[in-house]
Amino acid sequence: MALSSAGIGSNLPIDSIIEQLMAVEGKPLKALSTKETSYQSKLSAYGALSSALSSFQSTVSGLSTLSKFQQLRSTTSDATIASAAAGTSAAPGQYEVEVIQRAQAQSLSTLGQASTTNAIGTGGSTTLTFQFGTIEGGSLANGVYDGASFKQDANQSSATITIDSSNNSLQGIRDAINKAGIGVTATIVSDGSAAPNRLLLTSNKTGATSSMRIAVQGDAALQELLAYDPAVAQKLTQNTVAQDALLKINGMDIQSAANTVSGAIDGLTLTVGKIGQTSIAVTRDTAAIETAVNAFVKSFNELHGTLKYQTGYNATTKTGGPLVGDATARTIQGELLRMFSSQPAGLDGGLTNLSQIGISFQKDGTLALDATKLKDAITSNPADIGKLFATAGTPTDSLVRFVGSSAATKSSENTLVITALASKGQMLGSAAANTTITAGVNDELTLTVDGITSTFKLAAGSYNAASLVAHLQATINGISGFSKEGVAVGVSQNNGVLTITSNRYGSASKVALSGNGASSLMGAAPVVTDGVDVAGTINGIAATGSGQFLTGAAGSSTEGLKLQVVGGSIGPRGNVTFSQGYASQLNTLIGTFLGTSGLIAGRTDGLNRSIKDLGSQRDAVNTRLAATEARYRKQFSALDALISSMNNTSNYLTQQLAALANLNKQ
Repeated sequence: MALSSAGIGSNLPIDSIIEQLMAVEGKPLKALSTKETSYQSKLSAYGALSSALSSFQSTVSGLSTLSKFQQLRSTTSDATIASAAAGTSAAPGQYEVEVIQRAQAQSLSTLGQASTTNAIGTGGSTTLTFQFGTIEGGSLANGVYDGASFKQDANQSSATITIDSSNNSLQGIRDAINKAGIGVTATIVSDGSAAPNRLLLTSNKTGATSSMRIAVQGDAALQELLAYDPAVAQKLTQNTVAQDALLKINGMDIQSAANTVSGAIDGLTLTVGKIGQTSIAVTRDTAAIETAVNAFVKSFNELHGTLKYQTGYNATTKTGGPLVGDATARTIQGELLRMFSSQPAGLDGGLTNLSQIGISFQKDGTLALDATKLKDAITSNPADIGKLFATAGTPTDSLVRFVGSSAATKSSENTLVITALASKGQMLGSAAANTTITAGVNDELTLTVDGITSTFKLAAGSYNAASLVAHLQATINGISGFSKEGVAVGVSQNNGVLTITSNRYGSASKVALSGNGASSLMGAAPVVTDGVDVAGTINGIAATGSGQFLTGAAGSSTEGLKLQVVGGSIGPRGNVTFSQGYASQLNTLIGTFLGTSGLIAGRTDGLNRSIKDLGSQRDAVNTRLAATEARYRKQFSALDALISSMNNTSNYLTQQLAALANLNKQ
């Protein structure tokens, strides 16, 4: 087998020649690599810019909510007596608080049992019905009432638990009560006596209206252990009386079912700790505003630094950033500067531009903040500084509330006219209710509220109109099928005639009642009225009503503007001014840069496509180069063979001529 190598026959440096030729042929690859490096550099730059924009958007998004600038702080001279948390609706001021009595929950205990696991009674099915309300009148001695009455609280649901042979021990009863989640906690305590084990029942709610009444139907032994009615039989002993918190605020008497007192002072929530006196001061949290504004300036300057680096030219190194001259980056810079240079529309207060609060541009394009000027603005215009940054809706009518807006809502001042107020669905009885409920006769009802239906029974017994209302409302609102769907009702009476009203506003609010107790409660021909949605116009254009909420029409300048009309009258209801401050507008603007169809996404998608195209071009060039190199090698191999043959011929001829020369000499 013959061995061969390029140039071996001709002594030509064929590999070196081909390498040099291929270096020339491969120049397009170098150009492609240079382009790809440039594209990758731009992609990296856009990644950094996108990160900087996201960071700035996060800052301005937090400043787009008016409540960020309405924070208050509270201090108390003795927080162990009472502390306070101030909401945005609170008014700065000084409050003297005297705590007279803390709220507490009722607790009851059974007679002692020798064992916690032994069966109590025969094991027959027994129903425990828990009701919550107020114990009124009478006297209390050794945990037992004499001559008292019980008034059920209509706003607290009744609940039932079944005890049978599977759980008729002290432990079983405890576990059944706790598992049911009815608002009562059961524990077993031991007093060290011969029959030490007692079941301790504690209401989960504090307050006088959370006292318990426990009806037991079934096993006699369980009745003897658990029946509790402050007006009749009391088989349990009251260990702790249910009571409200009593306090004075600036000399005014306040009563609260809980030790967390809300609503006594608008926007202020008090937490009662112990009996005593303390002072509470509510002041505007100016530090929070200063922190927010400083964060705005700092975040913008960080974004500006990124843009300057990516798009600038360094005269010293004579190099430009990866995005120098880039049209997309220039557009982003221009849009940001335009936003800062224009005044937000719709501002109706004393502050209308950033310079009024000490924010100004420097020669290098960064923002600077004059802290003194900011403090002065906070002091003189505390209500307006938030509007300078955030989205704000300001109705002139106190019974109209701004709820929200959409990206399509335009800054404007809008007239509001209400043509219909929202109402709730209800059923009004046609005759006074029968207040005697008899099992199997008039105790079963099927109620449909807001499209949800449930069948239930009222507890048999003799009621008066008020107690029947309380029992009916508590029973309905305790039905899990209603509560899990957010359905609830209010029940009232006038001269014994009942009204059942859905708690929901709007056209979806409806009430229907049937069952053997329906006519007994509501009469033969009750009047049913469905709810109505609020209706009206915003800026002369019909808005969409849903319950109490009115939303601006699609395609109009008020599209997405959402208002809640909580009352008032039909007709003109003043104006609603809507404005979007700097932070709100910047948040929206940056969203257009960073969105999936935004400027940066479009540019980076284009760069990625270009890089992909370069890859395809590189593959094509490499394929062509491989073919070219193969051709060169084939050609040079043929040349090598030809030269080798010619060399051999030359050598042969030289030898023959030499031989002839020798013959001539001879």
